Amino acid sequence: MTLTRWLMAGLLTVVSGFAYADEFSDRIAAIKAVQREGNGNEAAGAAARALSSGAITTLIPLLAAFDDASPLAANYLRGSVEGLVDRQIAAKAALPSGDLEAFVLDLKRDPRGRRLAYETLRRVDPAAEGRLIPKMLLDPSSEFRRDAVALYIKQAKAAGEGKKDESVELYRKALSGATEEDQVKDISAELKKLGEKVDLQKHFGFMTKWRIIGPFDNKMFIGFDAVYAPEKSVDLGAKLQGQMGEVSWGEIATADEFGILDVAKSVAPHKGAVMYLATTFQSNRDQQVEVRLGTPNAWKIWVNGQFVFGRDEYHRGMAIDQYRVKASLKAGDNVILVKLCQNEQTEDWAQRYQLQLRVSDSSGIAIPQAARTAGLPGRVRAAVASSQ
Repeated sequence: MTLTRWLMAGLLTVVSGFAYADEFSDRIAAIKAVQREGNGNEAAGAAARALSSGAITTLIPLLAAFDDASPLAANYLRGSVEGLVDRQIAAKAALPSGDLEAFVLDLKRDPRGRRLAYETLRRVDPAAEGRLIPKMLLDPSSEFRRDAVALYIKQAKAAGEGKKDESVELYRKALSGATEEDQVKDISAELKKLGEKVDLQKHFGFMTKWRIIGPFDNKMFIGFDAVYAPEKSVDLGAKLQGQMGEVSWGEIATADEFGILDVAKSVAPHKGAVMYLATTFQSNRDQQVEVRLGTPNAWKIWVNGQFVFGRDEYHRGMAIDQYRVKASLKAGDNVILVKLCQNEQTEDWAQRYQLQLRVSDSSGIAIPQAARTAGLPGRVRAAVASSQ
């Protein structure tokens, strides 16, 4: 081959590579443009099929495309990855195992892409589970963390009472990464059998000491949108006009291990009512957090005077982390104000008036307070802006 022909061949390869890169980007864009209403489905389907027939060198870029993909787009991407991998395995060709493992361990990547990379890696390297999962006890992916917790629970149960100290250590390790209720209850029950104490309030980071005021009127559902005085300022020394006369701030706390405040015990009567609850969270720095709560009642939340979120729904059940809302904390005291609404239904199943609230990171791990407080200090006066 002459030098000229060699240079031309190299140039064509480069040009072809750029063209393929453009095609790849266009196909990813077509998938990410798909909408719930079905708009873009045909183009996304065609793009996904084309990508599943691509070169194995596109596997990692395909996984990276999960980073900002909608749930619908992620389904198409998963299909492309699985098709590409199936074709490679059927041809008895190698997968880039090292690159897949590096992707799994890259905590900056989307959990969906990391999980699919892990599932793909396990198909050709079953030992990956034992090598990777034990490292994921505090992983930002709840799915990986659940696997790690399950592994340590299994090891603890295998140790049994014959090796109590080892079993306790493994259960404690499992608990450090557990955030899902079923696993936490399992670990807690086993530790108690072994004579160990478990502080679930501390583990989950439940806020257990509050100030409370009310009731204010919620007859005919007027209370959710009404702006009562506590939404304008939290003044613990104030006496306010409530639903049935003058009301002032009192105290409410819970010893329930899952942090459930039974508000109904503090309100008489508690039907067609609005109660406000306030507490402080001491943060050691400025940070982004999730306020996670469970309640069968309608609710609104403010953090440091900023309206965060609310749901005007009643009696849909109650569970740990039923609602998750993002909030910004500042270093020092942060005032959390909750508006809790009860309607006028009289059925037995509609009598619960409860709240369960904690502060965590985005993966569900509790954020410890810089210093525990007994609710709001007596003289705290914090401006709380109205959501209106």
